[in-house]
Amino acid sequence: MGTQYKLALCQMYTIDDKKKNMETAADFVNRAAAGGAKVVSLPEMWNTPYDNSFFPRYAEDAEGPSVVLMADLARTNEVYLIGGSIPERQGEKLYNTSYIFAPDGQLLAKHRKIYLFDINVTGGVRFMESDTLTAGDSETVIDTEFGKIGVAICFDVRFPPLFRSMTDKGVHLVILPASFSLTTGPVHWDLLMRSRALDNQIYFAACSPARDVTQKYRAYGHSCVVDPWGEFCGMAALGETIVYADINLDYMARVRREIPIGFEHLGSGQE
Repeated sequence: MGTQYKLALCQMYTIDDKKKNMETAADFVNRAAAGGAKVVSLPEMWNTPYDNSFFPRYAEDAEGPSVVLMADLARTNEVYLIGGSIPERQGEKLYNTSYIFAPDGQLLAKHRKIYLFDINVTGGVRFMESDTLTAGDSETVIDTEFGKIGVAICFDVRFPPLFRSMTDKGVHLVILPASFSLTTGPVHWDLLMRSRALDNQIYFAACSPARDVTQKYRAYGHSCVVDPWGEFCGMAALGETIVYADINLDYMARVRREIPIGFEHLGSGQE
């Protein structure tokens, strides 16, 4: 197992055209892999506009075209692919779900968003995911050749015990597909991502859609990676781009030794 690898976050536009979104996602993942990334993430709700009215129409089961595409992209590029999230249909229920694939294209896990985005900010944004979506009920930690990686989705980030539990299980990186609004993003995005990294002395990566001013819901953008010291080691602006960052497990172990807050016994995050 290596102690360093490259992560890529794909900040892409999503429009009311699933086929086009799939083509865009494929292009981004292919370019990220060509750029040397071994772990690649797509953003939250990458195959659909972020709106309750679209989720039922765009929803898929585990055999759906978006899921098949992600498996193929992981396999052909030989990368771990955190598939952002898409609306998942299971029976009568819909979930906000991240499918996660190994470099051989096998499904490693799927994370269903635990804490749904139900907010009503006076003078700002009102959004109720629970109008259409059902909450998940379990954390997600995957084993990779680099060590353990945690996956959560957007509003999950506001609940620190979830990430403490992941860290106790040995994760060195959490990837968070997330589509913050223009109400919460400017004041909470940087603070939350840096806090979760510092809380747990891990790498913390948040992958947003690009901001499309023609959409009803406008994502904040600013996909980022924070290191265990709490500094940004990768950051996007608003438009389409790929954010690369080097994940260095030896550096994480050093931070934990130098400021021991209870995680230093976990070493580099590898078994």
